[in-house]
Amino acid sequence: MSAGVLVRRTVRGATALRGGRVGRLTPYQLLGALFWLVMTLAFWRVPLCCDAGQHAAVVERLKADLLHPAHTMADLPGEGSPYYGPYAVAQGVLARLTGLSGWAVVKLAGPVHLLVLLTGIGRFVRALTPRPWAPVLALLFMTLLWGTTRILWSGYLGLMSMTTNLGYPSAAAIGVTFWAWAWTCVRARDDAPAVRFVGPSGLGGWWGYAGIGVLYGLILLTHPVTAASALTGAAAIVASRQRGWRRPVVVRWALAGAACAAVALTWPYYDVLTLVGDTGMDAMHRQLYERMLANSWLALLGLPALWVRARRPVRDPLVLMFLLECLLVAYGWVSGHYTYARALWAVLVPLQFALAVELAAPRPWRRARRLLGGAAAVGVCVGFVTVHAGAVVPRSVDPVGFTQPTRWPSYDWAARHIGPGEVVITDGYLASHSIAGYGPNLAAPIWPDPALDERERKRRAADVRAYLAPDATRAERAAVVRRYHVRWLLLTRWHPVPEEAVVVAWSRRTGEVLARVGG
Repeated sequence: MSAGVLVRRTVRGATALRGGRVGRLTPYQLLGALFWLVMTLAFWRVPLCCDAGQHAAVVERLKADLLHPAHTMADLPGEGSPYYGPYAVAQGVLARLTGLSGWAVVKLAGPVHLLVLLTGIGRFVRALTPRPWAPVLALLFMTLLWGTTRILWSGYLGLMSMTTNLGYPSAAAIGVTFWAWAWTCVRARDDAPAVRFVGPSGLGGWWGYAGIGVLYGLILLTHPVTAASALTGAAAIVASRQRGWRRPVVVRWALAGAACAAVALTWPYYDVLTLVGDTGMDAMHRQLYERMLANSWLALLGLPALWVRARRPVRDPLVLMFLLECLLVAYGWVSGHYTYARALWAVLVPLQFALAVELAAPRPWRRARRLLGGAAAVGVCVGFVTVHAGAVVPRSVDPVGFTQPTRWPSYDWAARHIGPGEVVITDGYLASHSIAGYGPNLAAPIWPDPALDERERKRRAADVRAYLAPDATRAERAAVVRRYHVRWLLLTRWHPVPEEAVVVAWSRRTGEVLARVGG
């Protein structure tokens, strides 16, 4: 037998990573392609908003200086910022080679991330079951079975959220996580006593384990919060598949762990270990815990399917993954590290995918499965109508008046006057989240970042508030301008323009004013 041949008994989902029948489209390939097209158009029709300015700013800083990028939002060094992961550096290289702006790179990334996500879902589900309709249902449930309140946070990939955050690194990290989980399933199955692996094939042999470790390391550097969920899920998959920890098995997975650590610890742009005790982002994530049930209760329809899997005599990866991811989220609440609320997507995936596998079973169905299918259909309709319909139904053809995606204004009109790296003070929420994406800096960055001491960031924010205070004197404003080399003011229509400022432009849509100050 030639090298690279896999000798094993027939195993469920064994073709998950090696193709299968050639020449016939599967239901998932056909409907997944249609979903990609519809969601790409939906994503492109909505202006970038929210955190997109931050990610566009990352690309702009790397485009300006690939090896030593500045802070993402301030006129300061960016050394140590976790925003400068390998994926961001790749985007920076693309921007330098093509001349694309940060905003354009983020916009173009959306369809690419969606393709990675869709193929990753297909691979992971096929590693769990050979049922051809299971990936279709998994995609349907993953995008619609959330809650009945709209949530647009990064990493929460409901249908409505996709119109906002498909271009974020978190979407890419989640897509790669599904690929990593699928490969982990295959490697863990190859370690089973009834399976013998001969020679290198695909992800086989020692290189296969090292490759998986590298993949998890890249996820960790790209989006550390997602990596916590990815590694927890990987641990669940490996633990569920093993039937005895023989020495070769331990050595192989130790190699995967060493490869992951080597990639993460040798990255030159920032030290991933500094994030372990960082609490800068925790406070803003508390609200995710407070609204967690409202944001996710429809996914509980998958509990009966998960219970069925839990009653089987063999350990099930989805059941163990659900339990471990719940522990991760619970740890975040108990410890006060509320950022771990972002792992909610990984708690819901086992519920959603277990439901998909159960309802993809061939007919005839027993009464319990028919009831479960009816409940799932109702849940999908409720989720779609209450939250997600506006994502794919344009207002021009909307007969009901569904809630539409968030539409933020563009700040092209202001950015054309501001030079790269020049410092801006703004009192606007939208402007403070957007303007850095065009290349300028803020006197006070809006987000915590390990690259900037939190005490310094708060001091800067206090100085900006003092500058914008109604009773601030001209001398006090001038001191702030000199301290931070402020060149521009971007003010809402409610804030008076200081007497020493010169108005340069204004927005007809928002009424905001751009004024020049300083030298």
